[in-house]
Amino acid sequence: MKFKAIIFDLDNTIYSVYSIGDKLFEPLFNLLQNEPDLVDKLESIKKDIMRKPFQKVAAEYQLSETLIKKGLEILKELTVDMRMTTFEDYISTKKIDCDKFLVTVGFTKMQEGKIKNLGIKDDFNEIYIIDPQKDNKTKKEVFADIMESHQYQPNDLIVVGDDPNSEIQAAKELGIKAIMYDKLLFNSHRTDLIRITDYQQLIKFIEDYE
Repeated sequence: MKFKAIIFDLDNTIYSVYSIGDKLFEPLFNLLQNEPDLVDKLESIKKDIMRKPFQKVAAEYQLSETLIKKGLEILKELTVDMRMTTFEDYISTKKIDCDKFLVTVGFTKMQEGKIKNLGIKDDFNEIYIIDPQKDNKTKKEVFADIMESHQYQPNDLIVVGDDPNSEIQAAKELGIKAIMYDKLLFNSHRTDLIRITDYQQLIKFIEDYE
């Protein structure tokens, strides 16, 4: 069979958050490091913020409501003005002949800045930014919306992302083929998932599947 579309995640799937994270999140990190109760947890929190939405990290580490509010105020105003590059193998995806969608969770201004600086806007038929400050939708709901509006069946699609508990789980729940892009080797232990570390492997998967 031939897949009709691929849905991509953005952060740590098309580029590495770690390549810009220290500079991008500096105002937030400065806020957090002034909290005495977070001294022993600070490095772990920083690492998690590079991989997960701030709201999830805040809940996991039980940050105070005051600190969460201050953090959100900082994050929603952050702009991405640094030079950014995609993972080197991302260019391989341009060879794949099908519809492509980008679905990402984050603050609108920040995510739009990343997309602009990466120069990837024209790579996608449609781009969806789920901003938790503005929208209660989940990735699963957005995937379902894409299927409905384009009349795709679950087996017409592939979802590619780095987070097994986010887009990968959402795809599985909808019966969509899910492929975990593990360029940064965070999930090498997940033998229960289809896992790739290079987009050439995605191309081979599609060719073999057909």
